[in-house]
Parts: sequence; structure tokens; C-alpha cells
Amino acid sequence: MTAFSDFDREMMSLALEKAAMAAAQGEVPVGAVVVMDGKVVATAGNGQIGDCDPTAHAEILALRDAARAIRNYRLAGATLYATLEPCTMCCGALVHARIGRLVYGALEPKAGAVVSTGAALDNPALNHRVTHAGGLLADESAMQLSRFFRGRRRGLTTRRAPGD
Repeated sequence: MTAFSDFDREMMSLALEKAAMAAAQGEVPVGAVVVMDGKVVATAGNGQIGDCDPTAHAEILALRDAARAIRNYRLAGATLYATLEPCTMCCGALVHARIGRLVYGALEPKAGAVVSTGAALDNPALNHRVTHAGGLLADESAMQLSRFFRGRRRGLTTRRAPGD
């Protein structure tokens, strides 16, 4: 079991706030925070539905905003906090951005590519390594997702993409 710092918990709590904001907009509640040198440089929640963009995962949006904030597409040494285990697309973006560390909350058994369906960040062919640790505030993240999808099944979540 990985030991997480109080700062890690604080950053994951911020990511959970971003996830809640996404849920309030009818988006799947996933949040992400990018930290460099102990400072938050970007935060985001999922935005696929509102942006009509299949790539608008919280992690991608946070990486884009962080790169703009520091005026460099390389985020060397940064930590990305995500409330849910990232998918293959997001893992690829973490590598290309040169993120140093990933901390995530709940596992994503259907699409998570860090440990659940693969080991995308541990591929020896990659030219960059992202250290990773999961399980931080995992119960809170999973509960947020469960509430959202329970509400969606009951018709309480109104904003959906066509065909959902």
C-alpha cells in the first residue's frame, strides 16, 4: 500500500470538487489537478458532453490548461491527480506531457489502463516513465460515480449526449 501525504489528500480532495462540478453539469464526475513545484497549475472536470469532444476527459483538459499556464507542452516533474484510473488515451497524454507522477483514486475496471485492463504506463518501449499510485480517496471517488450513475438510471441526470 502506498503512503500518501497530507498534500496528496488535499489535491485529491480538490480533484473530487472538480468532479462534483462536472456532475452538476451532467458530465461523468471525474476530476483532475496538475501540480508543479508544490503549486496547482491547472484543474478540470470531464467535459465531453458540453464540449462535444470525445477527448475532453478531465485529465486531458487539465494537461492542456497546465501546458498553457506554464507556456510549455512538457510538464516535466508535474504530478497529475485524477479521481479515476486513467484510460489508454489519457495514459498516452501523460507520457507525451512528461508527467512525473500520477496519483489516482478509484479503479476503472472497464477502461482503466494503468492497472485494470493493462499497464499502459509500464510499457518498456515508452521513452518516458510515469510513476503511479492508486487508491487515494478511492471510496469517495467511487461513491461519487455510483451516485451519478444511479441518478442517471432514475432520470435525475438530464444532460446527455445524443444516443446515451
